[in-house]
Amino acid sequence: MIPLNDRIDYLPFNNRPKIKWPNDARVAFWVIPNVEHYEYMPAAGTGRQKVAHGNPVFPDPDIAVNVRRDYGSRVGFWRMLKVMDRYNIRCTVNINLAVLEHFPEEREAMVQRNWDFCCHGKYNTRAEPKGLTVDEQRTFVADSIAFVKRTTGKQLKGFNVLSRATEQLPDILAEQGIIYHADYFHDDQPTPIRVRKGKLVSIPYGAEINDSVMTQRNRPWEADTFYEMAKDAFDRLYEEGADNGMVLCLPLHPWCSGYPYRIKYLERILDYVMSHSYVWQTTADDIADYYIGNYFDQVVNHMAELRKSQHQRSNSARR
Repeated sequence: MIPLNDRIDYLPFNNRPKIKWPNDARVAFWVIPNVEHYEYMPAAGTGRQKVAHGNPVFPDPDIAVNVRRDYGSRVGFWRMLKVMDRYNIRCTVNINLAVLEHFPEEREAMVQRNWDFCCHGKYNTRAEPKGLTVDEQRTFVADSIAFVKRTTGKQLKGFNVLSRATEQLPDILAEQGIIYHADYFHDDQPTPIRVRKGKLVSIPYGAEINDSVMTQRNRPWEADTFYEMAKDAFDRLYEEGADNGMVLCLPLHPWCSGYPYRIKYLERILDYVMSHSYVWQTTADDIADYYIGNYFDQVVNHMAELRKSQHQRSNSARR
């Protein structure tokens, strides 16, 4: 097994192959609504249990969390959908797979728009694939791929499970044809992930410019600050992207930005970004496909040369 800290080599921004996006775009801009489902009462042993005195404690129903996510499915999703349509945004959906079964109206709306799907676990109340054996993880990934294909007709190409990821997961994903992993926040460009077999790319995900971050972790919500953060990030990436193509990810949640007093800030972000000429509005699937087809091998070889050079310098220093 490859340790997690050896999955991605250090690649300094001032010494890496330069990326050129399609049509001379400076920024690859992907929007990722997190369309989630929280169980009212997860089955025992499947949820993200609290721990007391070293023992797992099955929690009482978290009504406050449940009803906010319910608002996202009932109202927020549909309000955000209108905004995406207005700006012709093709999204990558960070999907709890259960949504595709429990909410067919949402599923059909996403399929009709040819959105791509990224696996965000089955339910947000469950810890999978964390806690599963390697064989169980392999089954989980295979079942997820088959389920998305059966319910949407789409080929699943990406995973984003955040704290539920395991050290073995990258190898399992690559083995089964997944081409990108969006669990790492380490860069503003795609980077290769070391796996035993196949090719797997890390696609930058928005850890900071993320509407849920603004509403949780005891941070006060300031919707205008969210807009300013996104605008400032885009401005810098757009400037740097003239020399080396960058990625801007905008993670959203229907239960956050879908409220009537917040939606206008999402509109302002999209209005600003999409008013620029050199923007490739795309999906994580397409970014990963393009990167693998044009840069993956080049970057892997470049990183190997860097390691060789560092090793030689280290040997010289010891003499």
